[in-house]
Amino acid sequence: MSRRECKVCNEATSKYKCPSCLIPYCSLICFKKHKETPCVKPASPEVTRNTGSELLKERPLLVDESNEVLQKLQLESIASSSEIRDALKNQDIQELIHKIDHSPDAENELEKAMGIEAFRIFTDKVQKKEIVIFCILLGQHTSRGSLL
Repeated sequence: MSRRECKVCNEATSKYKCPSCLIPYCSLICFKKHKETPCVKPASPEVTRNTGSELLKERPLLVDESNEVLQKLQLESIASSSEIRDALKNQDIQELIHKIDHSPDAENELEKAMGIEAFRIFTDKVQKKEIVIFCILLGQHTSRGSLL
């Protein structure tokens, strides 16, 4: 039997697999580090074969104004937010995001998703985090961290 390398630390031989995404890991420490970000069960081989070409296609980013594109610091802040990461553990939110991301009419799917309360709450959290970071970037925050 061949041994696989831990995909978290990339140093030790893996002994275990994540029950959600099946990524190999070597220890509890690596498992906890891996679980800091949400993971999902890989698609079945049939689904992967049928949608594999779709996953490789790059879609153009269409925005009306360049200021609609988040800066790297904003994206990092959103990604590191424990509140947002906890919300992303919700299977329904994951499925909605996946559906939007893989839709040929993403705007329409997003509009439908906004009709779901849990998704609206999630997007509100993302927007609040985005606004705070934007204000920090502009230097418009007080010493207490509240917005002007």
